[in-house]
Amino acid sequence: MTFTSRPTKPTGLLTLATLAVCCFAGPAQAAGYPDHPITMIVPFPPAGTTDLIARNVAQALEKELGQTIVVENRAGAGGNVGMGALARAKADGYTIGMGTVGTQTINQFLYKDMPFDPQKDFAPIALAGTTPNVIAVNAKSDIKSLKDLIEKAKAAKDKKLSYASPGIGSSVHLTGAYLEDAAGISMLHVPFKGVSGSMPALIGGQVDILMDNLPSTLSQVKDGGKVRGIAVTSAQRDPSVPDIPTVAESGLPGFDVTAWFALYAPAGTPPDALETLVTAAKKALASDDLKQKLQQTSARPGTVFGRDLSAFETKERERWSKLIQDKHIQSK
Repeated sequence: MTFTSRPTKPTGLLTLATLAVCCFAGPAQAAGYPDHPITMIVPFPPAGTTDLIARNVAQALEKELGQTIVVENRAGAGGNVGMGALARAKADGYTIGMGTVGTQTINQFLYKDMPFDPQKDFAPIALAGTTPNVIAVNAKSDIKSLKDLIEKAKAAKDKKLSYASPGIGSSVHLTGAYLEDAAGISMLHVPFKGVSGSMPALIGGQVDILMDNLPSTLSQVKDGGKVRGIAVTSAQRDPSVPDIPTVAESGLPGFDVTAWFALYAPAGTPPDALETLVTAAKKALASDDLKQKLQQTSARPGTVFGRDLSAFETKERERWSKLIQDKHIQSK
């Protein structure tokens, strides 16, 4: 007797069940990121503008990602230490970093030995925020305006006016270089490791002028008891300090310098993890809560993401490299 083999119903059901499990498993695994805390490296000291923006953004991202984000400050070498650590971190989506205009578009033209390549070693996530810089003096100073500063700088022969910044090659340092060039003056640059060092130096009389990102000096400038803001470097006045004029309206038309801060992951981060981070950043930066927190520190949320951030960086590198070469600025 001959038997003919025929598929049975249970076999067909088993096949369908197996396919269903496979189809379900793929999306479930992709949706599993992130399944544990993420570290955000901040390449500058606590309490500075980068740190303030990073912590606000981290809190907003936690809500979107459903995971804790641990902020880790790794300062040094104008941000190179921290961003170097990010470049070497495992590219699994669980380490991200807050780069700046300095680390991503300036330092490569200042430092001979860079611990990373800003164009190749990172995957761009989002422009997190922008802010103007502020020019401030001791409240007891006889410098009441930018015009006073320029006149005093031109009159100084034996001893130049000194200005403090968060470090060589920072956007704040280059703001000073821009100002010197635009006003036809020469000043002495005194770099510090963040506003925690530069602010006491201004208040204590060790330096004549402080230049810094507005958010990290906002409370002192608004109080006015020890520090007087004389100009902001953006094209328009900042709403948080509406009485402080811009450099442009103080006698140097066209002067416009702002600092920016952006999120990155190590190059090679899985596309699905990177897409999750970009999507979360878009939602976080569009949220009213984060907008309000950034505005309170005189920062504005960014609107550039992913590959568009790379294109933005390219234009910034062209701008800053020219100034650095023209002014012969070098790191020590």
